[in-house]
Amino acid sequence: MRSIPRLFLAGALGLGAVGAAQAAKVEKVDIHGLDEAMTNNVRVSLSLVDSIGKEVSGRRLGYLLREAENETREALEPFGYYSPTIKVEDSRGTRLIATPSTDTAAQARDDDRGAPGERDGAAANANTNANANEAEAGANAAGGAGDGASDAPAAAPARGGSSSPPIRVTITVDKGEPVKVRRSDIAILGAGSDDRYLNQDLAAFRPGPEQVFDHAAYEASKTKISRRLAERGYFNADFSSRRVEVTRAQHAADIDLVWTSGQRYDMGAISFEQTPKRIIRDSLLQKLVYWEQGSYYHQGKLDRFRESLARLDYFSSIDIEPLPDQASDGQVPVKVTLTPAKRSIYTAGVSYGTDSGAGVRLGVERRYVNDRGHKALAQVDFAQRRKTATLQYRIPAFAWLDGWYTFSLQGSDEQTDYIDSRRIELVASRSGKINQHWTATASLHGLRERWAYYDEFDDDPETRQNYRTATFLYPSLRAEYVDVDDKLYPRKGISATGLIRGGLEAVGSDANFIQAQLTGRWFKGLGERSRLIARGEIGHTFTNSLTDMPPSLRFYAGGDRSIRGYEWREVGPRIPPAEGRKAYALGAKNVVTASMEYEHYVNESWGGAVFVDSGSAFDDQKDLKMRTGVGVGVRWRSPVGPLRIDIARGLDDPDSGFQIYLNIGADL
Repeated sequence: MRSIPRLFLAGALGLGAVGAAQAAKVEKVDIHGLDEAMTNNVRVSLSLVDSIGKEVSGRRLGYLLREAENETREALEPFGYYSPTIKVEDSRGTRLIATPSTDTAAQARDDDRGAPGERDGAAANANTNANANEAEAGANAAGGAGDGASDAPAAAPARGGSSSPPIRVTITVDKGEPVKVRRSDIAILGAGSDDRYLNQDLAAFRPGPEQVFDHAAYEASKTKISRRLAERGYFNADFSSRRVEVTRAQHAADIDLVWTSGQRYDMGAISFEQTPKRIIRDSLLQKLVYWEQGSYYHQGKLDRFRESLARLDYFSSIDIEPLPDQASDGQVPVKVTLTPAKRSIYTAGVSYGTDSGAGVRLGVERRYVNDRGHKALAQVDFAQRRKTATLQYRIPAFAWLDGWYTFSLQGSDEQTDYIDSRRIELVASRSGKINQHWTATASLHGLRERWAYYDEFDDDPETRQNYRTATFLYPSLRAEYVDVDDKLYPRKGISATGLIRGGLEAVGSDANFIQAQLTGRWFKGLGERSRLIARGEIGHTFTNSLTDMPPSLRFYAGGDRSIRGYEWREVGPRIPPAEGRKAYALGAKNVVTASMEYEHYVNESWGGAVFVDSGSAFDDQKDLKMRTGVGVGVRWRSPVGPLRIDIARGLDDPDSGFQIYLNIGADL
């Protein structure tokens, strides 16, 4: 019935216009009466918008104005509004008013044309592409089929000119009453009817009875169930009924949606192919397969298996493909195709620290030493006043938890204005991933350290330097929890790391001690481009022999990851400054720090931050003196990861003025 009012509207438009041959230009199209999502979908649906700024004939303009009503109506249907009142006006006074359709019923068939991403047209751009096919016999009744010669002109031309003045078009919409779900018959037939998780998805299907028939919600719920069927091994699942009927006069939609699941398949044999050459023996990779052949099929098993393979860092490409068409006795074989990564990784970089001076870092890592998957790493950090060399060897470990056996040897030499220190440490550890959020590392440390503070020396070169030495053999346990939405740039979630370690004089240590430390971060997104970051740290050492503890086993505060506005290790117990030298931190039994930071990005790449940090390192409660720093920073989401430049100033008598910090890498 829509063709009758459209015919009269088109006729009225044609009677009110002359000079069809004159050209016109659309300057702007305004849309009123809709929210942002609806407005955007209408705008991308309008052919009229594509003509903004272009010279079009009067005949063509008339056609576009008439089509604007129909395109607006169709763009609102995905949101559940099938009977809007639409008024199209232009700056010349031409007006079209389209009242709600008088059709008593229309079918919105859910067929292949309504599948996600398969429907052409602007409505799909709003992710609301459930198809609502409606007969439009008189869609172009006034103008014939399409942009034909019988289209009426849109406006009288300007006198004395070859074209009309620029035209502004206003589309005003009264959405009317939305269509709501009257009846919803949704079911799964076959073996899947008893599947607990599928029944949960059916119960959560939206839109439900008495809810607005939103096409996006309908498609999302339908797709979720279809995917869940495939994830849980119902590879033969298909629709036995898929139909939605909309009755405009009653503002009602009836949903009839039924799947036939077929049988549920089980996990079959798994095969490996390494191309172009095999680098790791298949028996090693087979240890990562934690399920038994013949157990129920679930895509989550393959996803976890993929993560385990990726953590090994042997392969540049991992393709895991179930082969249901090759199933035998209800078991689906799985083919894993692996492409080896480059065997050796070379690293080089430069550094500068106020204490260490200018330096260079060189390193090489072998991703796989042999076909048993062993790894090796060698790295040297050579700075003017601090040198460190590291050797590391790793062996894959799959018993109990996926992880590594790691053996490392590290030596360091520090010759600053404040301390002369040499350290060598041997560590044997076992790491493992407990679940999606938790990882843990248990290790045994053998430490030998020698140190002396320069304030203890005099100016006589004959005076023997009074070095202290310490030997410690101790175990440690480290656990890390990460639950964030994005590990590179988190906007929601928390992360925390806990460490406990301790040694006994009777078992290879020079002092009895137990040390515990906990650090955490909290992220909260504010709007699209802002976030809050809170950080905290607390640590305590239980010992009666702090003077026997080497500097590497003490707590410090100050610096870019502690209290900005103060130099590295500036906060805490210190040696009094000597002539020409600053005070130097001794390290403390306890540490507590906290930070709050607000970030805002002005575009996708650049932003700024303001922050306040506070805390202290101290031996006893009476020595606790909190230090606070404030500052601002620049943020850049670079191709290699977030880059942060901060400028901060301490508020409590820092040794120096403003501090500048540079960090590259993830926040975690």
